[in-house]
Amino acid sequence: MALAKLDVVVLDCPDPRALAGFYAEVLGGTVEGEGDWVDLKVPGGRTLAFQAAPGHVPPRWPEAGHSQQFHLDLTVEDLDAAEQGVLALGAKPLDTADRSRGFRVYADPAGHPFCLCAC
Repeated sequence: MALAKLDVVVLDCPDPRALAGFYAEVLGGTVEGEGDWVDLKVPGGRTLAFQAAPGHVPPRWPEAGHSQQFHLDLTVEDLDAAEQGVLALGAKPLDTADRSRGFRVYADPAGHPFCLCAC
């Protein structure tokens, strides 16, 4: 028997509303809240939350001395189309060396790594 249930994944960032808006464009859903805590209600019932973190320092992927701490894997049907979309929204590519793999690595506007993964 589990001791707990996963409630929400929270990303620390300098501007919760802006980062929630980025992920709303990527994943769909509704942004709720203002100030230091903003929720993104994602289709399918999940919530991704964003919390203000003064002095936020983004991870530096893939540097071993600066752990990425976590990352999101986002499944897409068309890697090229999804890549163009996230780049237009302000994502930055982190790994462009091998384009033959079934995934690509980016940083969101606050510097958190995430992957687009072919389904």
